[in-house]
Amino acid sequence: MTPMSLAAMAASIPDGAMVAVPPDNSIPSVALAKALIRRRARGLRLVGVPISGFATDILIGAGCVAEVNTSAVTLGEAGFAPRFSAALKAGTLVVRDATCPAMHTMLQAAEKGVPFMPLRGLIGSDILANRPDWMVIESPFGPLIGGSREKITLLPALHPDVAVFHAVMADSAGNVWVGRRRECATIAHASQRSLVTVERVVEGNFLEDERLCPGAINATYISGIAIAERGAQPSALLDEYGFDTDYVMAYARAAKTEAGFAEWCAEHVFDNQAVAAE
Repeated sequence: MTPMSLAAMAASIPDGAMVAVPPDNSIPSVALAKALIRRRARGLRLVGVPISGFATDILIGAGCVAEVNTSAVTLGEAGFAPRFSAALKAGTLVVRDATCPAMHTMLQAAEKGVPFMPLRGLIGSDILANRPDWMVIESPFGPLIGGSREKITLLPALHPDVAVFHAVMADSAGNVWVGRRRECATIAHASQRSLVTVERVVEGNFLEDERLCPGAINATYISGIAIAERGAQPSALLDEYGFDTDYVMAYARAAKTEAGFAEWCAEHVFDNQAVAAE
């Protein structure tokens, strides 16, 4: 598979697309998020798997996002995601609240090719009042107790248009290696397309290597790759580099205001080096 440019990858994601992104601890593609901002993408519907973080917040701040379906948006130790919080208060963002198990369950249903999957643990919570797409039924296999069966929640399969994530490397056959971060495999299997930024492309075939095969995603599920060195930063990338706490803390301070976020973007998204790399 021939690598594409970051700009071309961003251009291939249409406005209004449902885009699945992993959390900060599971290799998000911050490089592609920044490229989408430079493209001035609009109306994206983000799916946080199972939560969202830095990449989601900068996309929201740049006006690229119309809707977020996730269980949380947070910067971890840096606190609340400032642009998400501001958009929520302003009423400019639709939020479809979920739980971590619910997000995984809906995507796993799509991965397995079934229309829905059942999940315990939701009944009795307020979340059901805000999810009309979830259904509570009597379990057809539960024991009869007092003439009725236990209730269980059914969640519909979730099929994102595009899965977006970063990986350590791709091979010349188009497979990508994500190590133990299997959330990336789930969203690749559940989505219509998968676009992956990588640190590098190497010769060979991961699927023929006993050590690399378990952490690889088959090229069948990969629609495009782009080389973006340190493309997950400030998130950590397995054993390649660690989480950049100072960078995220500085962002959290700057992005408390719209003006501060605009200044941050001018320096970190629209700088000449980033644009030249595309």
